[in-house]
This record gives sequence, C-alpha cells and structure tokens, in this order.
Amino acid sequence: MNKEKEFYKAEDLAKSLEVNIMTIYRYIKSGRLKAYKIGREFRIDKKEFNVFLNSVKTI
Repeated sequence: MNKEKEFYKAEDLAKSLEVNIMTIYRYIKSGRLKAYKIGREFRIDKKEFNVFLNSVKTI
C-alpha cells in the first residue's frame, strides 16, 4: 500500500479558499497553518490543512 503524503501548494489553497496568497503566507508565518518550504514554494499537508480548517470553523 502506498502511504505517500499528499500536499497542496499555497497558491492552490488561496484559489480554492478565494483569499489572497498573502493571507495563506500570514497563516504559515504565524504558525496557524503548518507548511514545508520546498525551494521557493510552500507545501501544506492535506491532513494539516484539514486540522487548520477545523480550528477556524465558526459553526
């Protein structure tokens, strides 16, 4: 069974959430969203992104 992690690019998250890319970068810098920096790009683990979404859920 293949257990490779799946990642989002910060740009992709910004588009899907309809926010500016800088908003995603601010979440990463503040530690609210955990990410890996690969070269010049940030990669966010899908599981970490789901944890982040649950932490900002209002309902």
